[in-house]
Parts: sequence; C-alpha cells; structure tokens
Amino acid sequence: MKDFILPDIGEGIVECELLEWLVSEGDIIVEDQPVAEVMTDKATVQIPAMYSGTVRKLYYQAGEIAQVHKPLFAMDIEGQENSPSTDVQEHASNTEHSDADDHVSTLGANQSTNTTSGVTANDSNLETFILPDIGEGIVECELVKWLVGEGEEVIEDQPVVEVMTDKALVEIPAKHNGTIVSLCYQQGDIAKVHSALFTMQVEGAQGQQQTPSKDTAQKVTAPEPTSQTQGSTSANLATVNHKVLASPAVRRVAREQDIDLSKVQGTGDKGRILKCDLTQQRNEKSADNTKAHSETHNTTQRNLQRNSQGATRVERISGIKAAMAKQMVHSVATIPHFTVSEEIQMDALIALRAHLKDDFAEQGVKLSFMPFFIKALSMALKAFPIINSQVNADCTELTYFNDHNIGMAVDGKLGLMVPNIKGVQDMSIFDIAKRAAELIEQAREGRLKTQDLTGGTISISNIGVLGGTVATPVINHPEAAIVALGKMQRLPRFDENDNVHAVNIMHVSWSGDHRIIDGATMVKFNNLWKSYIEQPMKMLSTLR
Repeated sequence: MKDFILPDIGEGIVECELLEWLVSEGDIIVEDQPVAEVMTDKATVQIPAMYSGTVRKLYYQAGEIAQVHKPLFAMDIEGQENSPSTDVQEHASNTEHSDADDHVSTLGANQSTNTTSGVTANDSNLETFILPDIGEGIVECELVKWLVGEGEEVIEDQPVVEVMTDKALVEIPAKHNGTIVSLCYQQGDIAKVHSALFTMQVEGAQGQQQTPSKDTAQKVTAPEPTSQTQGSTSANLATVNHKVLASPAVRRVAREQDIDLSKVQGTGDKGRILKCDLTQQRNEKSADNTKAHSETHNTTQRNLQRNSQGATRVERISGIKAAMAKQMVHSVATIPHFTVSEEIQMDALIALRAHLKDDFAEQGVKLSFMPFFIKALSMALKAFPIINSQVNADCTELTYFNDHNIGMAVDGKLGLMVPNIKGVQDMSIFDIAKRAAELIEQAREGRLKTQDLTGGTISISNIGVLGGTVATPVINHPEAAIVALGKMQRLPRFDENDNVHAVNIMHVSWSGDHRIIDGATMVKFNNLWKSYIEQPMKMLSTLR
C-alpha cells in the first residue's frame, strides 16, 4: 500500500480544503483519473491518480483541511507486490507546479519515503530533508553557501547549509549522523519552504542500500514480464533506475545543457551519473558541433560587436537586495516622512576621542565616533520618548519602548543591513564600541543573526564614511525616526566676535514619522542630541 503525498499547488499554498472525494475506498482507478477535488485560496483543483490500482484509504473527509506534503490517500499500485504501508511521493515527476517535486523525484519510485517533522525518510534510511518554515511568513530563501559536499559525512546538528531570508542569515543543521547523498539546490538558487533541500544516508541503517539492485527494482516496481513485454519492461526499468542514480544537481545541469540522461553512462557507485560524466557527454556533443560552430563563429562575433551597443542584461533581485527593496517601498508607502537637517561642530568630540582611543585599544576595541553618537542618541531619547515609539498600522495605538535598541546601517557582504545594539540606555561607551565592532564584523562576513536585525527602535545611517554630505534617509519601518550622518569637513565659520576660523563640521539629516512626530519636536530632540556631541563632557557627566 502506497501513500500519495499532496504536492505543492503553487503560489506558496501550504494547505487546501478537501471539497469532495471522486472515488471511494475499494474503488479501482486508472492513471490520471481524478481522485479528489480540493480548493485553495486561488482556485478549485482536481488531484489525479499517478498510477492504476485500488484505493485503500482516504485520509481526509470532505470539508477538512489537507496539508501540502502530507499523505492524501493510499492505494495499491496495479502489478506491484504490496508491502506494509509505506509512503511514496508519487507526484514527484508529474506535478508541474513546484520545484520541490522535481527535487524529490530523484528519490525515485523505488525508494519509499515518509514525511514527518520536516524529513522524508525511506525504508533504506535514505532521507530527504524538507526545508522547514523559518517563521515570519517566509516562503522562500536564497541558498548562500553549502557547508558540506555530496559524499561528505556529517554529524547531528552540524550546519549543512547557509540560507538568507528577508531577515537574516540562517544555518540549517543536519538532523542525524550520516552521509550527504545529494544537494537539491546550487549556490544562489531560491529554495522554497517545504521543498527538498538535501538528501542523506542515515548512519546505522540495517542493510543500507542507497539504490535498489536491478533484481529488487524489478520485483518492487513492475509485474513479472511476459515474453511479449520483457523488452519494453526492461527498457522502462532501465530508465527509472537511470533517473534514480542522478542527483538533483546533476539533473539540473543536464537540463541546462540539454543532455539526455538516458544516454549518459554513469561512472559513480552503482552507475550513478556524476557531473564529470555530463562534462564528457558535453565534450562529445561539442565535438559533433565544432565544424558548424567554426563556420558561424566569425559571423557571430561580428554580429555581437555590432549589437553590443544598446544591449541589456537582466539580473534577478534576491536576498538582502530584495528584502531592502520591499522594506523601502513599504516604508515610503505607509509612513509620511519629513526631514530636518543641521550641522554639528565636531572639534570637542575629536579631542575627546583622541584622548580615549589608546585606552580602548589596550582593551582590544577600536574607538570610532559612532559609540558617542549612539550614546548621545540614547540620552536624548530619555527626554523625548515619542522618538522611541512606534505607531500601529491604522494609527490608533502608540507603543513606547523602554529599551533603546539603536540600529546602524552597514554595507555588508550580502548587502545593506541594519543590525541594532540592544539596551543602549544601560551601556557604557566602551560597551557600545565593543558591541558595534562585533555587529559590523558579522555584517561584513554575512553572519548576522535574526535577533540582531529585528527589534530596533531607531536607526543611524553613516553616509559620511562613503563621502556623502547630506541625505534624505528612509525610515526603517516600523521605527519612527532615522538620522543620516554626513562626512566631516573643515569649513570656515564666524565666532561670537565675527572672527573667521576653521571648524570641523558634520551635516546630519533626520527623517521622522509625521503621524506622531511634529517638526518642532524633532528640532528640539536634535538640539539636545547635538549638545551632547558638541559638549561631550556634558554627556559623560550624566552617564551611568
């Protein structure tokens, strides 16, 4: 008895309502016959049978909610010997709506699988890890880096892969000890939640076999062939086994290079097709086409040179870039911005930093101006708590935060990120400097954690380090304010006696949420913050 696993129906749908069974338990059905009618958020869909056989068990009743990647019904497949109930993802090579199906199909019809707790297991302990929900409504993520390769041994909880969501970089660990058999995505691919991420052979299986032998495959997947059907059955089995012995990565490369896997001789264990086999096949194919290519090469080059002017290149927006794009669009669309600009004299702070930096360096911390900006900001927030608040979507409630979680925009390895320092109100300048250095280093290496990127209450963007002077920063939704720091410039200014002298000036630009902050409040808040920076001894005298 084999379980039919409800496939992905597309568009991030993870469940559907079972409207009506079109068959009953005990019915004999044929391949492609509609078995059930389900309704998603988008449409009504009929689920067909993948094989001919007899329906044995219906797992849901009409009106119940069926889960994607869970068994929908069980059936005895015509012509196959029935074993104790096991699960098989019969839809794998037939469903058009999900990348996950294509990956899972590499387990093959000969390998029974069982979907539980995010893992699809089979009788020979070859398990497929299903990418779980990562939270916060995330339905896909970018595969940043594989930390293991095919054939490598791993232990339980060992990180296998790094993926990037809209929020942060996440490491996915192994669930068991064992050996990685195949990786279902390549670096840079977009992996779907609930799709197959990798397969592994679990350590300690009795009588382990990654792939059944030909004799076993014939016994499990087809009836005993008659003399009339011997040839066709053998050919079909060869095709099935051949497909099973190619990893998802190999199959993807084959599709991209238009290589028919049935014509490739595998050199791996038990005939598994390796990437090097595809290279050999490609070279042979290339040799066949060399003459034709050489005849058109010169013409092609001339056409390329002639057509290069005005040419375009399309690049997918993904990962952090996509997340930033969505965040900025949402912020501008939902928050009415207004901006206040000012200039700050930096000479006193420059002198204080010069006095302290050697002491900080002896303790292993490089002192920049940023810790002073952050601490001064926290002290000003105590006097203006409205700046450290957030309003709800329909502007009916205001939430004030006791903690000052101050974010810093960092141009990191994976793009612009805004990690925040939690609880600045209770931290010293040294504590802030140390934590800021840690977050900046992690951002530049692409290793920030989700908690470092969420929960911020106000942000600072230092455009000055890149040479910018004045900006109109976009608020980091759902925060209420952000400040952009410009580069420091030595400029002439008049003193109280109208004498001209050189002053180190930095322009700052505030953007505020005009639903809850008015211009006068923002100017008063900025003036207090500015006073702490221009007179840092005043700030230090009130530190705790």
